[in-house]
Amino acid sequence: MLEGIFTGLGTALMPFNIMMVVVGCFAGTFIGMLPGLGPISAVALMIPITYGLDPASGIILMAGVYYGAVFGGSTSSILINAPGCASTVVTSFDGYPLAQQGQAGKALALAAYCSFTGGTVGAIILLFAAPALAKVSLSFQSGDYFALMVLGLTAVAAFSGKGQVIKAMIMTVFGLMISTVGMDTMTGAPRFTFGSVDLLDGVSFLLLAMATFALTEVVMSLMKRQHLEEDQPIDMAALGSMKLSKEEVKEVAPTVARSSVFGFIIGVLPGAGATIASFLAYGMERNFASAKEKLKFGRGALRGLAAPETANNAASTGSFVPLLTLGIPGSGTTAIMLGALIAAGVQPGPRLFVDNPDVFWSVIISMYFGNLVLLILNLPLIPYISRLLAIPRQILIPLILFFSITGVYLVSFNTFDIQMMVFITVIALFLKMLEFPMAPMLLGYILGGIMEQNLSRSLVMSDGSLDFIWERPLTLTIITIAVILLFMPLISKFFESRAKKGIESSVNTGEGG
Repeated sequence: MLEGIFTGLGTALMPFNIMMVVVGCFAGTFIGMLPGLGPISAVALMIPITYGLDPASGIILMAGVYYGAVFGGSTSSILINAPGCASTVVTSFDGYPLAQQGQAGKALALAAYCSFTGGTVGAIILLFAAPALAKVSLSFQSGDYFALMVLGLTAVAAFSGKGQVIKAMIMTVFGLMISTVGMDTMTGAPRFTFGSVDLLDGVSFLLLAMATFALTEVVMSLMKRQHLEEDQPIDMAALGSMKLSKEEVKEVAPTVARSSVFGFIIGVLPGAGATIASFLAYGMERNFASAKEKLKFGRGALRGLAAPETANNAASTGSFVPLLTLGIPGSGTTAIMLGALIAAGVQPGPRLFVDNPDVFWSVIISMYFGNLVLLILNLPLIPYISRLLAIPRQILIPLILFFSITGVYLVSFNTFDIQMMVFITVIALFLKMLEFPMAPMLLGYILGGIMEQNLSRSLVMSDGSLDFIWERPLTLTIITIAVILLFMPLISKFFESRAKKGIESSVNTGEGG
């Protein structure tokens, strides 16, 4: 193994490959900032360039573009509430409120530090534990995946404000319903398409995210015309400092540590990926928070920004485990990389260690350099990037509209998606006015598809019986944790009231004595 690491180090440190890392990170960050053009589009754009490169240099370039795009996606989420890619949707929940409170510099700096830490921790775990983790991920069966998705749905409370739990649950069901539109993956039968060919592929996540966040934000701004007319140029000094105080670092440090490991583990599981990791990490962090801290989530909580930003970068690194060691792509982006590697004559899988050690180890080592390059490249640029907020809204709104609509169109080249986006925006606007949270719908949509596929497979394998839930200890353990988390608020309320009664009773006894 040490010999392989030194071989990879030699390849990764070649001047040309270092240049590939820098170019990849820069291009990825820029493309990731544009709403709609996420990591998949960014990596796909690199394929023609990699044809003329050595396989190691090609995959190093694409890996740099991948985590650069994930990193860049957070910028538009924080500054204009228009997520650059799916994995940075959750970043906008607390990042955008922070920017609105005049702390855009701090939010961007925190996102940069968290992304760097998540990606670096992920690269270190990948370096030492990739082969062992590949075996663990292979041991996951469809029942375990189903249980994991059920566990993910318990995070729904994390995406709702005070007194909105019922509304959040309704929106989650709404999201689950949207995920069923399109072809049934098991039978191939069309469902809820109303005879429309355009709905056979279902509703895309990007379309939903753009409609419920970017476009509703634009329409809400237009509805406040008086505010627009009185819009004054923003004082750049009001964008806030980029520095984090000691107290703030102490506050987010445990979150970053937890989310790094958690994000990496989710990334290792084939089919999960950075988007699910960011949603689950946000939900987990809110579950860990005290009742007082929970109220800050969604209103500019530093922990709420740190968790998804760390987890999505760690998961991006983790998704290379199934790709390199098993030849199984863990996400759409790594599927494109798999195709590029095979086209270059490299077969990812268990023999990649032996047949192409330079490719395997140099990719892992270049990930560490890539994260360092992202930090060095982006931190000095934050004051300039933050100037996006200083653009008058009369100019910014048409720009958001342009990038959102073009981004959605470029994914499918189908005008029906634009019409669908407008339709969903109208519904989302109506629901937003009634104070229904949008995030639970996205959570239900994301988890719904994977949950249904794995439930169907499990039921087929167990002849339609639900025995698979308690037959495997791993499935049963995850489901038990999910049930405990679901009833945790009721359980803690019960113990709190008992403790309160105990104190009152002891005070009364003391007074009586």
